[in-house]
Amino acid sequence: MDDTPTAAPVDRTPAPRATRKWQPAPPGSAVGLAMAALAVVTATVALGYFTAWSIHAALVTLEFSSLWVDVALYGLATATLALFLPASRGLAAAQRARALITTDIAEARATTADAKEKAWIAIGYSVAATIVFLFGLFVVSNDIAVGRIFLDFEVMSETFHLVVIAFWQNIQIFVVAEILVLIWGLLIAVARLAPGRAGAPVRLIATAYVDLFRGLPAIISIYLVGFGLPSADLPLLRDMTPTMFAILALTLTYGAYVSEVYRSGIESVHWSQTAAARSLGFSHGQTLRFVVVPQALRRIIPPLLNDFISLQKDTSLVLVLGTIDAFNQSKIIAANHFSLSAVTVVAVLFVLITIPQGRLVDKLIERDQKRMRTGS
Repeated sequence: MDDTPTAAPVDRTPAPRATRKWQPAPPGSAVGLAMAALAVVTATVALGYFTAWSIHAALVTLEFSSLWVDVALYGLATATLALFLPASRGLAAAQRARALITTDIAEARATTADAKEKAWIAIGYSVAATIVFLFGLFVVSNDIAVGRIFLDFEVMSETFHLVVIAFWQNIQIFVVAEILVLIWGLLIAVARLAPGRAGAPVRLIATAYVDLFRGLPAIISIYLVGFGLPSADLPLLRDMTPTMFAILALTLTYGAYVSEVYRSGIESVHWSQTAAARSLGFSHGQTLRFVVVPQALRRIIPPLLNDFISLQKDTSLVLVLGTIDAFNQSKIIAANHFSLSAVTVVAVLFVLITIPQGRLVDKLIERDQKRMRTGS
């Protein structure tokens, strides 16, 4: 019988570790940011009253002082006092959050976030008001030199009808050019997508055209077309007016850009759409006409509108051909009155017709994004 003693079993159970209760980190203090917001608001209010006084003094020198103008100026400056409301509320919330750290950290975090938001609201609106006030000071600086040059209301009122009549020329140019660009750009895009080896020469010519006119500045294209083609004395071109040559040059230039927009839209349509149409017996042209292009058009409306906004602005380049458009008319007025106020009117007119289109582009993009999120 074996009397060898056996070893006692080893206890492999891990020893319990000391547990520590997790505590969330306290939020950072927002008191400094709130105090900074109060300081920014105070400086903004002071700048507002100083701007109102400066503009009032400048108008007095022009003998244009009016009670209603003074009320508007000082009323705008007084309106900035409302910025103290979010700034003071932010400071109060920051101090309340600091007191809550020892009792309720979660509530302290929420209160700190609220304090920071109110402080940044006060700072953001103060910055916007400061920009407006600085612009007012810029206009009346140096004895109203800037105002006399760019914002002479007497010159504006006297010449407004001349600028508007000339601006009608710009409207005619970009309306006709936009219609032609839509057609010409689509033809170039289809040519760049010509299938097979037989379509290779067409693709090459279309690609060369796009590369050429996308590389040329619009003003050079207008100059070459507007002065070069009339000099050739060709039968079909000798009777064209400078406005027609300007439309032709803009069509050639923007047709290159718009063709690329068309092509990107066509290529974004899934290949299965083309395959399904061809399997049903559709030709290449019928597939583009009835299946691919209608789907592509819905996708390219926002970039098309962006190109048309650029086209509308570039109609002012027709001045190189001597066409009396709004910009050329304003240059004549500026030479006669020694003031660029008429040019300011032209700038305002262009902005008034482009801003609504820009907002329309934003709405269309937002609608497409919502549709894509819904579909996904």
